[in-house]
Amino acid sequence: MSESMDVRGQCLCGAVSVTAATSNPELRACHCEMCRRQNSFAFLNVQTEPESIVVNGPLTVFKSSEWAERAFCTTCGSMLWYGLQYNGERHLSAGLFPKLSGAMVQEYYVDECLFGNGFAGGHQKLTRQETIALFAPTEGDAR
Repeated sequence: MSESMDVRGQCLCGAVSVTAATSNPELRACHCEMCRRQNSFAFLNVQTEPESIVVNGPLTVFKSSEWAERAFCTTCGSMLWYGLQYNGERHLSAGLFPKLSGAMVQEYYVDECLFGNGFAGGHQKLTRQETIALFAPTEGDAR
């Protein structure tokens, strides 16, 4: 496993700062309707170590579905994360970290992508049904 590195970033106005650790700064993209409405395109997020995330500043958390939440800067509206209700996992916005680069490894809701089949490359591409099966707990599921 790679050595962990700290990443630091901020929202557009600088009111919210974010630090996290990552040993594998892989990128993921979501093309669901909510991400498209919020970002005008896919939401790009970076893999970080969940227990390492520290966020400071004015933010609002919005429960966007029965199983997910989204957070944004209360001052400028910058997207901060997409999170899972059942385990608290946060997928931090890749745009917060301007000097971070990583390979695209996964796309969600590719069957709802505005531009065909998403981003180029041989990474995993999940349909709506496959994405929901991966993240959304079902009735009686312990997730």
